[in-house]
Amino acid sequence: MAHFSRVKENFFTMVYAVVKLIPPGRVTSYGAIAAYLGAKGSARMVGWAMNATHNLPDVPAHRVVNRQGLLTGKHHFAAPEEMAGLLAAEGVPVKDDRVQEFSKFFWDPAVELAL
Repeated sequence: MAHFSRVKENFFTMVYAVVKLIPPGRVTSYGAIAAYLGAKGSARMVGWAMNATHNLPDVPAHRVVNRQGLLTGKHHFAAPEEMAGLLAAEGVPVKDDRVQEFSKFFWDPAVELAL
């Protein structure tokens, strides 16, 4: 079980490294991060990593949403409306807990971080 713990810790660290690169005013999805890390189909694991960011103020967790632009992680913030407020402050329009014009604000790490 210790091996799994190390793998999870390393995966979470890689997720955080990608999330730190999302520019203000842009969003990405759990699945896009998972695919970029070579773990397509592991969007839920990325979600678990994002849920664990409570003590990591340098990880902009508010910039990670689901594949439809829904703020599914909002309940892990101090207040449910905090995620939408942080995005709005960066110029990302949110209505009814969904990023408006999602494709316009979507940041794909596979494209943006391509070598």
